[in-house]
Amino acid sequence: MILIGENIHILAKVVSEAIKERNPLPLQELAVKQAAAGVDYLDLNIGPARKDPDVMRWLVEIVQEVVDLPLSLDTLNPGAMEAGLAVCRKRPLLNSASGREDSKREMLPLAQKYDCDVILSVLTDKGIPSDTAARAEAIMETIAHANEIGIPNENIWVDPIMMPIGVDQPQVVELLEFMSMLPDIAPGAKSTLGLSNMINGVPRHLRSILSRVELVMLQRHGLYSAIVDSFDSELIALVRGERPAQVELIYRAMDEEINPADLPPPEAELVKTVDVLMGRTLYSHSWLEI
Repeated sequence: MILIGENIHILAKVVSEAIKERNPLPLQELAVKQAAAGVDYLDLNIGPARKDPDVMRWLVEIVQEVVDLPLSLDTLNPGAMEAGLAVCRKRPLLNSASGREDSKREMLPLAQKYDCDVILSVLTDKGIPSDTAARAEAIMETIAHANEIGIPNENIWVDPIMMPIGVDQPQVVELLEFMSMLPDIAPGAKSTLGLSNMINGVPRHLRSILSRVELVMLQRHGLYSAIVDSFDSELIALVRGERPAQVELIYRAMDEEINPADLPPPEAELVKTVDVLMGRTLYSHSWLEI
């Protein structure tokens, strides 16, 4: 699985302050540490960048001084996006475009102009599709438009958009279904998602196990890549094949109901988390205690 490190994000205080002050050192330190952790791309998330579109160019340049990884450029500002794409040394990932008319008009053409890969979400002007069928319909229409302007499926990474589990628990199973059907509805396209979206609102001490189990489940259903916390070493070990017994237990729990009471605590927690993600147990902040 291709892992995209999320830790250079404008919402992080250290990142926002460094960008505001044009101080490269904290950002370069984050970049180096993420590369050492074993991720494949670094996501540079500057948000809307309305006041200073040139900040993406500066950020790309200072990160490229210290790491050799390809970059995922993450902004809704087309001007900032193009400024960053223009100075990337390695083939970048445009994160992201969507089926919204403004995105099709202003963002998608940049992927064609710079011949880069693009994360294409299922979002449209109607909002986020409500179920698997609606997601499939939305992304097929947007991919068709991308193909028309010269972007092949092989350059597209589809993002089905993951909602917080506390808001929409059934979406987890729907995303598994969507990942399984993607090769049929968009041959050659890849898949990705922002894993941290699911854990918004989840107590901090529970976020790691939820993220790890969900990523293993999605990987089983063909997920190609994910935007993740670079410093969750256990998550990286799981998807890199370094925890085969845990992965096998997660797979078994997906296929059959296992009584957590028959297992030692670490394994029981994995099974309880699978049950929540599969919708067998109602999500609550105390699912591990039940």
